[in-house]
Amino acid sequence: MIEKKVAVIIYPEFSSYEISIVLAILRSFEKKVIVFSAEKTIVDSEEGLHFIPDKTFSEFNIKEYECLILPGMWSFPKVLNDDRYISFLSNFKNNKDIIIASISSSPILLAKAGVLEGRKFCAGLFEEDIDKYGFIERSSIIRQPIVVDGNIITALGLAYREFGIEVGRKLNLKCDESWFSGIKKPIIEYDYIFYRNK
Repeated sequence: MIEKKVAVIIYPEFSSYEISIVLAILRSFEKKVIVFSAEKTIVDSEEGLHFIPDKTFSEFNIKEYECLILPGMWSFPKVLNDDRYISFLSNFKNNKDIIIASISSSPILLAKAGVLEGRKFCAGLFEEDIDKYGFIERSSIIRQPIVVDGNIITALGLAYREFGIEVGRKLNLKCDESWFSGIKKPIIEYDYIFYRNK
């Protein structure tokens, strides 16, 4: 049996730091990650880094993937109004066979594509944006940093560490809650001695 892969979608001004932890976790478990976008051209992140996707949406075969990851973005209207992204995401409406992990502002893309209809979620959006777009089901928004509803994981951008761990767990990877937890206080010398095989 061929091991399924993880797909990451990138778009203009996506937040690469919001998916840094989840990608580090996937890498540590040797999960194959393929990056998709509407075109196979350079995509600039909000941090100013340049990325080249591996494939375009037309090359996506859902049978090869077990998870789809959407990073947040600095300015979502450009992507929200690009039908290529919304059309691609609409293929996942009512699909419970693939884990969909969306962080920060990216749930707005899933909402427009109809993927979040009747599903609980959180989103890093201003209240004015929630009011502006009628396709966002306000009654389905949960005011929590991370929300899991079946196969859909949503998180606020500030919860990018917890997002990564939750995605790993959903993929049945043995993720420890303490991973990437920052500096321990008080500072104890022993906490900063490292061994390869311990």
